[in-house]
Amino acid sequence: MRNLILSAALVTASLFGVTAQAAEPLEAGKQYVELSSAVPVAVPGKIEVVELFWYGCPHCYAFEPTINPWVEKLPADVNFVRIPAMFGGIWNVHGQLFITLEAMGVEHKVHKAVFEAIHSGKKLATPEEMADFLAGEGVDKDKFLSTYNSFAVKGKVEDAKKKAQAYQISGVPTMVVNGKYRFDLGTAGGPEGALSVADQLIAKERAAK
Repeated sequence: MRNLILSAALVTASLFGVTAQAAEPLEAGKQYVELSSAVPVAVPGKIEVVELFWYGCPHCYAFEPTINPWVEKLPADVNFVRIPAMFGGIWNVHGQLFITLEAMGVEHKVHKAVFEAIHSGKKLATPEEMADFLAGEGVDKDKFLSTYNSFAVKGKVEDAKKKAQAYQISGVPTMVVNGKYRFDLGTAGGPEGALSVADQLIAKERAAK
């Protein structure tokens, strides 16, 4: 898939908790990359943490039990944002699904269910298939379909694509702190290592204020 998902060797290191790098002092070019041009954050004045993901990515799915409790405990000065990576085909379809759920204000209620459905074999490859599935999760079918095809959602899809390009991502899951620092599970040393790197970069940005 155009090498957009982490390589098998790198994923193995990530998922089996190789966290030695995370214990080392942070070093640009090692655990993370500093972007040449900072990307504007969604909420000025807050430290932004972005996770770029794809519902169909097994590594993003495996990251969920680690990142979600961490997100719930983030301090008030940190704004966490999920952005779907859209590299064409089903990536774009699932990305528009996520953005539609956000626009409807129900993403937090069904995010886990959507992940689980896709990784248990449901393709959710058409708006109609999505709507049928989501109806079983309490989401109004007609409202979903009208929102999915709305001008507002299509505009947000284009914004998400531009953000991913600005971050210069090549795989998922990838995290970006404050529009400046990009890293993934491989460079950070695994899921726990990624959150350790995020914590340290958050502290770095807080100290710089």
